[in-house]
Amino acid sequence: MPDDSAQDLRLLVRAATMYHLEGATQAEIAARLGVSRPTAGRLVARARAQGLVRIVVEVPPHLSDSVHTELERELERRFSLDEVLVIDDEVDGSRGGYAALGRAGASVLTRRLTPPDTLGFTWGPETVAVADALGGRSASCLRVVQMDGSVSTTDYQTGVERILTGCAQRLSARPLRLTAPLYADTGTVSALEADSIVSQALTAARESDVMMFGVGTVSTSGTLFAGAFVDAAVLDELADLGAVGEIGGHFYDAGGRPVVSSLTGRTVSVGLDVVRACPTTILLSGGPPRYESILGALRGGLATVLVTDIGCATWLAGQEPALATTPKRKADQ
Repeated sequence: MPDDSAQDLRLLVRAATMYHLEGATQAEIAARLGVSRPTAGRLVARARAQGLVRIVVEVPPHLSDSVHTELERELERRFSLDEVLVIDDEVDGSRGGYAALGRAGASVLTRRLTPPDTLGFTWGPETVAVADALGGRSASCLRVVQMDGSVSTTDYQTGVERILTGCAQRLSARPLRLTAPLYADTGTVSALEADSIVSQALTAARESDVMMFGVGTVSTSGTLFAGAFVDAAVLDELADLGAVGEIGGHFYDAGGRPVVSSLTGRTVSVGLDVVRACPTTILLSGGPPRYESILGALRGGLATVLVTDIGCATWLAGQEPALATTPKRKADQ
């Protein structure tokens, strides 16, 4: 006659087999083994805890070079992110690089959007690529809203209309345009924020449930310089102040902290503190020129989801998630 321990072991093995191999629910296990549903759940959990269950996840050999699960998990852990998605195509500024980033970003976005949501975006090639990659109507949301001003003195194409129209149509959403410059005199900014139309868009943007954005660099190769939003003198000032990147025209340092500059108070855009408070913020970027900008944004808690390329992901895995604090001198202690 088997003793109690053997009977207990048999029950654990039977419950685990039914759950993991036969696909039975806990209710079905309870009915078949003559136990309560909570007991069935505890049997399955105990079997796993006692090492009776070994789960192996294998990627098919022909796909192993394009799936980077371990690297993604490492970055999620290191930077306290909800999700990281790594693509093989390097974001090098070419159309192909942004297209791959856009497809990956669209897949993340459609999984995370719900019908009542407001989706906010900043303009740039990354978000244009996401709008282009959105297929069918696999997801929907209530509103799509522009988070940063885009009017410039030049004929620079920001892609705002393409993003706003593409996302609104494919997500069955109502578009909200922010008809304003990115930078203006402080008095003009105050007047714009009091304007009924502009304030409506800004308020909706600040209330976004999901935000998606790229990051800009502090260099003449960045979109803000190319679009004549900032000049070389402003870039020099920002660099001297320790700025490493920008989101929606707001610049931040290597720790993700806002940089106070001549642009402060002149920016028509959702602030970094609002971005940080948003429950789902999707950062899409890659390529060597933006490594430091991406790292600063992650250190500052400005993203909950990162979509990037393998080169950037590998580089980030070797970086510290926070800036090292400067040790106090003995005289200060």
